[in-house]
Amino acid sequence: MNINKLLIWGSALAVTGFSIYSLSGYGDEVDYSTQVKPILNRSCIKCHGGVKKQGGFSLLFREEALGKTVSGKPAIIPGDPEHSDFIARLTHKDPEERMPYQAEPLSQEEIDLLIKWVKQGANWGEHWAFTSPEMPSVPNKTFFAGFTDWFSSKWEKNDIDYFVSHKLEKENLKHSAQAEKGTLLRRVCLDLTGLPPTEQQLTDFLNDKSVNAYEKAVDKLLASPQYGERWAGMWLDLARYSDTKGYERDDVRSIWKYRDYVIDAFNQNMPYNQFIKEQLAGDLLPNPTDNQLIATGFHRNTMTNDEGGTDNEEFRTAAVLDRTNTTWEVLQGTTFSCIQCHSHPYDPFRHEDYYKYTAFFNNTRDEDSFGDYPNLRLFAKDDAAKVENIKNWIQKNSSLQKANEYNKFLKTWQPTYNSLTCDEFVKSELSDTKFLGIQNTGSARLKNVDLNGKNQMVIRYMAWKVGGTLSIHLDKIDGPILLATKIDTTKGFQSKLVNFKPINGIHNLYFRATNPALKGSTDYTALFDWFGFLSEFPAKNNPEHDLMQKEFWRLANMSTDVTLIMDENPANLFRKSHVFERGGWTAKGKEVQPDIPALFGGLPKGLPKNRLGLATWIGSEQNPLTARVAVNRFWEQIFGIGLVETMEDFGTQGFTPSNPELLDYLSIKFMKEYNWQPKPLLKEIVMSATYQQDSKVTPEMLEKDPANRFFARGARIRLSAEQVRDQALLVSGVLSNKMYGKSVMPYQPEGIWRIPYSGASWKLSEGEDQFRRALYTYWRRSSPYPSMMTFDGTSREICLARRLRTNTPLQALTTLNDPVYVECARYFAKRIDKEKTDINGQIRKGYYLAMSKEITNDKLLILNNLYQKSLQGFKKKPNDAMKFLGFCPDNTLPKNMADLAAKTMVAMTILNLDEFVMKE
Repeated sequence: MNINKLLIWGSALAVTGFSIYSLSGYGDEVDYSTQVKPILNRSCIKCHGGVKKQGGFSLLFREEALGKTVSGKPAIIPGDPEHSDFIARLTHKDPEERMPYQAEPLSQEEIDLLIKWVKQGANWGEHWAFTSPEMPSVPNKTFFAGFTDWFSSKWEKNDIDYFVSHKLEKENLKHSAQAEKGTLLRRVCLDLTGLPPTEQQLTDFLNDKSVNAYEKAVDKLLASPQYGERWAGMWLDLARYSDTKGYERDDVRSIWKYRDYVIDAFNQNMPYNQFIKEQLAGDLLPNPTDNQLIATGFHRNTMTNDEGGTDNEEFRTAAVLDRTNTTWEVLQGTTFSCIQCHSHPYDPFRHEDYYKYTAFFNNTRDEDSFGDYPNLRLFAKDDAAKVENIKNWIQKNSSLQKANEYNKFLKTWQPTYNSLTCDEFVKSELSDTKFLGIQNTGSARLKNVDLNGKNQMVIRYMAWKVGGTLSIHLDKIDGPILLATKIDTTKGFQSKLVNFKPINGIHNLYFRATNPALKGSTDYTALFDWFGFLSEFPAKNNPEHDLMQKEFWRLANMSTDVTLIMDENPANLFRKSHVFERGGWTAKGKEVQPDIPALFGGLPKGLPKNRLGLATWIGSEQNPLTARVAVNRFWEQIFGIGLVETMEDFGTQGFTPSNPELLDYLSIKFMKEYNWQPKPLLKEIVMSATYQQDSKVTPEMLEKDPANRFFARGARIRLSAEQVRDQALLVSGVLSNKMYGKSVMPYQPEGIWRIPYSGASWKLSEGEDQFRRALYTYWRRSSPYPSMMTFDGTSREICLARRLRTNTPLQALTTLNDPVYVECARYFAKRIDKEKTDINGQIRKGYYLAMSKEITNDKLLILNNLYQKSLQGFKKKPNDAMKFLGFCPDNTLPKNMADLAAKTMVAMTILNLDEFVMKE
C-alpha cells in the first residue's frame, strides 16, 4: 500500500475512532432486526450475502460475518469497532476502498448505528416472523369492558377494535362512523359469500330492528353453501387449479373433484391445519378416505408437459420444485424459491435447506406421464357400492392387507410401473415420449421390479394388428421367460391379466414383442401404458371366487371419470434426493434427507420424515408462520390489504406488520381458541367496529394513510373478477345456484382457442350452466377466460399469493360490451320492467337491487334522462332496438321493444357504475 493510501486509511480510522469514542457503546440496545438488518439488506447483502461473498465476507449468518475473510482476519470484531474493517471501510476516503462499493455512502446516522451495534457485541437477532407469536395484552381494555361495551357509546365492539384504535391514536388518526345498514349488508355478503344480498335478504335485514340483527345476518351467511364457493375461489389461485395440464400443449385434465373438496372443506369449517394435512399428505393418513385422497390434488395441480421430445424426468423434477415453492409461498409466506440456486440473499435459509425440504416431495409416483397418473377413479354410485362389496368380501375371506391391496389397485391402478421409465431400447422407443412402443422383434427393459409375493401381471396396452406376442425375460434379454402372452387387438387402451410362476426378489424385466403380420419396419406391435403386479386373487376355494374375480376385472377395465391424487413410492422405487449445484437438475451434488430448515431446529422428534410429518409440523403451534400467514390472508380478503401487505413475503424484505400485536393476537386465538377454524375468525373480524366503518375518505386520511394500512375507514376496493361477473348475474336474476361438478363453458368470443394438437374447442354450455358462478368456469392455462384476465385473474401456471388490482380501460370496455354483461343488462331490464310502477319507480327498484340502498334524486334524474333519450332514439330506429335486444327479424318481437331497449340501456348503466363494481 502506498503512502497516500496509508494516510487516507489513518484518517478514516481517526474519524471512526472519534465516532466510537463519542458513542462509547452505551445507551439503548440496538435491535438487529429492525435497525441493523434493513441497512445491511439495502446496502451490503448484494455483495456480501447468500449469492455473493466478495472478499470471503458474508453478512447473512452471524458465524459467517464473524469468520475470517480472504485477508485472514474477521471483518467484524464484536465489541471492538475500532479494529473492525467492516466499520473502517464505511468511512474510507478512497472510493475504491469505501463501502458500499460504487454506491451512495451510508449516512452518518447509519454509520453511528452500526458502530454502536458492533460495540455492543454485534448481536444478531431473529426476524419477527421466524419466532413464535406471543399473546399480547389488549391495549386500553378494562376488566369490565366486555360487559359495558354493549350498553355504552364506546366505539370498540371487540378486541380487534382496541388494537386498531390504539394504533390510530399513535398515528394521530380517528376512526370513521359506522356504515349505513344496507351498505354494510352488501359489504358483508360480498366478503363472506362473494355475492351481493338478494332482495329478500336485504328486506329481512332492514326490517329486523333487534340489537343483534347484524350478527344474525352474519351467522346465516357463514352457514350458507355460497360461503364455501367464495373461499374456494380464493384458494384455487393458491392451489394453481386448472382444467388443463399447462405448457405448450396444455391438454385437458380432470381434477374438478378437488374443487368440490375445497368448497366442502370451507363449508364444513374444517380446521385449517387439518385442511393443510389432507392436501399435503392425505394419502399417507391411516386408511385414507376418498375425500382425503382427492385433497392431495393440491399438489397434483402442477403442470405436466405432453409435448413430444421432452424429458419426462426434467418436468417431473420441475413439478417437485414447484411443490416446494408453493408450500412455502402459500402456507409460510416466504420466498423460499430464492434458495434453489444459492443461499437466500436476505433471509437465514441455506441452499442445502431447499433440497432437504424438496426431498419430502421427491418420492411420489407421478412421473410427468400422459395419463397424469396416479388417479383416483370415480365410480358411479352403483359401481362404487360393488367396489366396496369386493373389498369387504376379500377382507372377510382373506385378510385386511389383501383387501387394501386389491381395493387400492381397483381405485387407483397403483402401484404400477409407467412404461415411460423403460430403457435399453432395441427397435423400440418412447413414442412421442409418452408410451413404450415396441416394433417387430424389438425389446426394452423395465428395471427394479419387485416380484416378491406376486404371481399376476397386469399389462395396459393398445394394439391394432392380430398375431402379436409378448414375452418377458428375467434380468437379461435372453434370460428365463417369466411369462408369454398374446397381444390382442384392442379398442383404445385396455388392461390384460397374465399369470406367472411366483418368483421372489427385485428383478429387471426385458420385454420382447413380435408380430409377423406387421409390414412396416417401424410399425409398433403395441403401445404400452403401464405394468402392474399383484398376488393371486384371494379365497381361491371359495364358491364365489370366480364371480368376484370376474366382477373385479370388469370394474378394473371400465372407463370412469378420474381425479389426480398423490401416492408415495413403494420401497423399491424410492428416489434419492440431492442438492442441485447452482439449481440445475442435472448437476446433482451431495445426497440429502428430508428435513425442515435448520432455522426451525429440524423436524420435531416422533414425526415421520415424509409429507405427513411435514404437514403435521406446518399445522402445529411450533410453526411460527402458518397461523400468521393464514390470518393475514383472511384479513386481506376482507379489508383489501393485509396486516402484512406483502402476503407472499414475511421475510426481511417484506413489509413489516402495520399492527404486529393484532396479528399475533389473532394468530394465537386462531390456533388455541378457534382450533384453527376459519368461520369464528371471520366472524370476529366482520363483527368488529373496524370492519363496520364507513369507507368515505377524508383529506387527512388520504394524506396520512392513503392505502388504509391502519384501518381508520372501511375498505373501498374493486371486486374480484369472479365477483364482478357473479354479481351481474345475481342482480339480473339469472345466476344458477347449481353447485359442484365439471367445469362449464359460458359465452366466450370465437377464435380464442387455437389448439393444433387435439382440435379441442370451446363448446358453449347449455341452459343454466351458462349462468353458473365464475368459480366453475373452465380454466385453460394458456388461454384463460378473457374477462377474468381483464379483471386481474391469473393463468395459474404457478401459485399466486395475491392478485394486484389494476384499473384499466379494458375493464370498462368488458362490462359495457362483453356479451355476458350485455345479456345480464337485458335480463335486468326485464326484471325491473315487471314492477307495476312508472319509470322512476322502476329505476329506483333497479338501483336498490344493485346497490342495496336508495337512489339519490340527482342520480335518478340522470338515469331518467338517459331512459327518455334512449326511448326516443329506439322509437325512431326500431332495427337498432331489435339488434340491441338480441332479436332476429323472424323472432316474435315484443310490443314494447323500444321501451325495453331503453330500460336495458339504463340497466347496463347501473351495472357499469363505479359503486356497483366496488365494495365500499
